[in-house]
Amino acid sequence: MQNLTRITRNPEVMGGKPCIRGMRVTVGTIVGLMASGHSNSDILKAYPYLEEADIYEALAYVASPL
Repeated sequence: MQNLTRITRNPEVMGGKPCIRGMRVTVGTIVGLMASGHSNSDILKAYPYLEEADIYEALAYVASPL
């Protein structure tokens, strides 16, 4: 498995779901937006505190084996 340093899990943040850098933005949110056809640019406009690398790590996280 890759070293995904931007993905965090904390039971006190979003119920322990995988989040981006401890923020209240879940990996599922990012992946869901991508699956709905939103571009990286769309996501970064909607969440200006995210970085493009956050999106790439969210996608890598869901693609990585358990």
